Amino acid sequence: MNRPVALVRSAQVRRISGISDKIALGLFGLFLTLFALVCLFPFWLMVVNSFASTRSLALNGYAVWPNEFTLESYRFLLQGKQMFTSYGITFTVTAIGTVIGLVVTMLYAYVLAHPKNRYGGFLSFMTYVPMVFGSGLVGFYLLVVQWLHLKDTLWALVLPYVMNPFFAFILVSFYRSLPYELNESATIDGAGEWTIFFKIIRPISTPVIATISLFYALQYWNDWWLSLLFIDNSDMYPLQLLLRQLMSQMQLSSLNHGNVLTLPPAEGVKLATVCLTIGPIILVYPMVQKYFVKGLTLGSVKG
Repeated sequence: MNRPVALVRSAQVRRISGISDKIALGLFGLFLTLFALVCLFPFWLMVVNSFASTRSLALNGYAVWPNEFTLESYRFLLQGKQMFTSYGITFTVTAIGTVIGLVVTMLYAYVLAHPKNRYGGFLSFMTYVPMVFGSGLVGFYLLVVQWLHLKDTLWALVLPYVMNPFFAFILVSFYRSLPYELNESATIDGAGEWTIFFKIIRPISTPVIATISLFYALQYWNDWWLSLLFIDNSDMYPLQLLLRQLMSQMQLSSLNHGNVLTLPPAEGVKLATVCLTIGPIILVYPMVQKYFVKGLTLGSVKG
């Protein structure tokens, strides 16, 4: 008689536990939904108000759904060919810089992490020092302009960011987490260091490499400081510097006008510039997102 009672009680416990789990999952899903809406709300305001008319923004401010829609802000930004030229320069710098920076950082981090490298400690120290203290602006400017003669060239926007110490240490931490038996087994089979790296280490490093490549792409895409220092030719302006100059001109124009409704679409242009700036880089995230949820050493060792 005790066994049927125990089975009934066990079934009731499982049923209550299942209901509790469903309630917990429902509450967690509701929380995530609300949190996502809170995060997306500013983006919604930015995108929808970039199409609002100057009069609507001046009279009503940012609205969830503006009264008047127009493309005047985008027409103002896209008039002429300079915007498209700057887009091309930014895409070129981002693509070249990301590829070169990723290759250099991967190889350098592999050297730092290699257990047989007798100079690993010294190289790590020399990598850590500039990450903490940085470099002087005057010496940096003279190096690029006077010694390397890179002023008004794309290389002035690419080379200073080629090796990021922080990204290198991320890769070093990952490489050191891999079992060294992989290298030893490949060495027994006759593989050299280049073969080991490109045939064994690089394929199983795809998640962390994808993450670092995204970091490099964001760094190059959002940078305006190097172009402000080294680019004087307006035909060589990347997107970020062009938008900065445009916003400065808009603010100067607003100081010289009295009636806000007769101004160029300043607020709409600000929102439109943000949309044009972050739009392409947002498209990179879906392609990289899958690598963030994978185990970094998944499948590296069998048995």
